[in-house]
Amino acid sequence: MARINLLDTRSTSFGDLLSNGRAYRVPPFQRDYSWEEENWEDLWQDIWALHNNPDSSHFMGAIVLQNSGTSDKEFIIIDGQQRLATLSIVVIAIIEKLQELVKQEKDIEANQERQEILRRTYLSDRDPRSLRYSSKLILNDNNNDFYQSNLINLRKSRNFRSIVKSNQLLWQAFQYFLRCLEKQEIANNGKSLVEIVTDSISQRLLFVQINVEDELKAYSIFETLNTRGVTLSTTDILTNYIFSLFQGKTDLEIAQYQWRKVINTIQRENFTEFLRYFFGAKEKNIRGDKLFRLVQKNVKTSQQAFNLLEQLEDYSGLFIALNNYNDDFWRDASENRPYIRELELFQVKQAYPILFTAYERFSFENFTRLLKLVCVISFRYTIVCSLNPNKLETLYSKLAILITNGEITNPKQVFDSLRSVYVSDEKFLQDFSLLSIPTKGQKKKLVRYILCKLEADASHIDVNEDSFSIEHILPESPNSDWQQNFTDAQIEEMVYRIGNLTLLEPNLNREVGNKLYPIKRKVYQQSVYKLTQNILAEQWTPNTLSTRQRFFAQRAVHIWRSDFPL
Repeated sequence: MARINLLDTRSTSFGDLLSNGRAYRVPPFQRDYSWEEENWEDLWQDIWALHNNPDSSHFMGAIVLQNSGTSDKEFIIIDGQQRLATLSIVVIAIIEKLQELVKQEKDIEANQERQEILRRTYLSDRDPRSLRYSSKLILNDNNNDFYQSNLINLRKSRNFRSIVKSNQLLWQAFQYFLRCLEKQEIANNGKSLVEIVTDSISQRLLFVQINVEDELKAYSIFETLNTRGVTLSTTDILTNYIFSLFQGKTDLEIAQYQWRKVINTIQRENFTEFLRYFFGAKEKNIRGDKLFRLVQKNVKTSQQAFNLLEQLEDYSGLFIALNNYNDDFWRDASENRPYIRELELFQVKQAYPILFTAYERFSFENFTRLLKLVCVISFRYTIVCSLNPNKLETLYSKLAILITNGEITNPKQVFDSLRSVYVSDEKFLQDFSLLSIPTKGQKKKLVRYILCKLEADASHIDVNEDSFSIEHILPESPNSDWQQNFTDAQIEEMVYRIGNLTLLEPNLNREVGNKLYPIKRKVYQQSVYKLTQNILAEQWTPNTLSTRQRFFAQRAVHIWRSDFPL
């Protein structure tokens, strides 16, 4: 990694960070407060360990700051807001305990003075006009009002359930640390309570403070940080950068509205993935660590930022719909639903760049044909032959760019460019003949899908994937009688082979259980499913299982085939 020119890198403590009149501001659209009890518990255990071991210290990770540009004592928090916010809440909880001691008339004057010192040192001075406290820490737009009004000023919300989740977490953190304090003997000793802050938290919780010049340098380092807090994401960096391009209040409000629509559609945790596929339709080899540089390169003005937000909004609905065949997006395109279901089942996202572009530029019919082609290639290449999906992603991105440039205009041209990853019939037949898939967890849905397709081919009737049980002809837990035909090694290797599986009505499946094959075979004749009725061999052996699967493989070559001639 290239050397980064940082303004300042040094060790610091929580007390040092908040001394000398410094203030810290979370960018308006960085992520909301998100720590939960597991995080609070870890932090409290660290603090309490320091309290019990006066000679120890604890490293809290790196905190990344950027000078605000308005004052040399005001900093923007690029990474570290979760930790700083939570530590300030611990201080607020201790101030609350001191207030309770005052109400109990315990050492009133000393405890009142202790409260004021803690506020001035770690939170803020009181405004002489309003007599309200404002914080040295300014949170984002969603959290700051609650933090200032309710936490800094110790005022419980009147309607807790109506406030947003992140503000509920802020208040729950406060309540959690109050409970932790109440369990300790020091809860009734003002001096000991203060020492938790002034000694343990202030002096012996240590950070590496990194001051950066701009967002690009922040982006360059945050990927390598392994901090105590929730790692800063590409989404946070991009959000900060995009909104920094808007100067006027009206433009910023419009941009904020568009941004919220995008995030509400795709969800924040999916944004980086969404952006990577979005740009994958425009440039090759887009990795997560290149996204910020790509945006910064192409988006330098507010108008360009608006254009980007509009495009993201346009594609966000398609992004979500490509992973949900029941999405309303397909209401007027029901013929696409089976292929979207397959994309979801195969967990195919490498094709998103080409699907993004084709949806905009292909006709309705050609987009459906492309969907089918992607599903067929994915099933052959990834599901059955287990080949490297990275090659697919590179090819799809390359083709997406060609579609964008008008060099490819239909699915046939796409297929011609994908011949290298269209698995040959010979290899597909060979690999399908040995295909084994566990029938537990998520893989169970894939087995159901394959059996349904094979049954539909045999009976020419569509089958509901939820209407049958998966019957293991050689049982998953066979008794010793089955070992007359199968060794232990063969049982382990063959029980989940496709040739050993069939469709069976649930009541018949319960009836056959782990019984021997001759009994099962008679019951199979009662089934409505052709694949099951056709199980007629006198004995069930490794050879008959393999023969059945070889027949399935021959049919699979025709079921999962491209519409275009080779």
